[in-house]
Amino acid sequence: MKEGETEFLYLTTTGRRSGQPREIEIWFTRGEGRHYLIAEDLWEAHWVQNLLADPRVRVRVDGEAFTARARVVDAAAEPALHERARDLSERKYGWGDGLVVELTPDPGEGGEKGPSASLAPSAAMPARTPADCT
Repeated sequence: MKEGETEFLYLTTTGRRSGQPREIEIWFTRGEGRHYLIAEDLWEAHWVQNLLADPRVRVRVDGEAFTARARVVDAAAEPALHERARDLSERKYGWGDGLVVELTPDPGEGGEKGPSASLAPSAAMPARTPADCT
């Protein structure tokens, strides 16, 4: 990680069973106005299961807070985006294995502060349900 680069992003999802806000601290990268996260535990990560049930999330990073939509990047449908997000994480943290999640700030929201890498445009993906994850 480069000196002065922000290490963590704070992601708040809505608990799929409780309906309560659930915040995690997680490594992230940026590209073209979006943030990318990697779920080491793949579909088993509770935060991934939460965002599959409700993709509306809250993000805090670099002193800013904004709402966003979260989605899992399908490696088969978007291989270039998937690999690029993993490569960004590998360069920043020395690690990039896992499920790639894209956060897109809601219109009018912030979220693009700091260095940004170029990523291939992503196509919209249908929402997945927790049942799809088993």
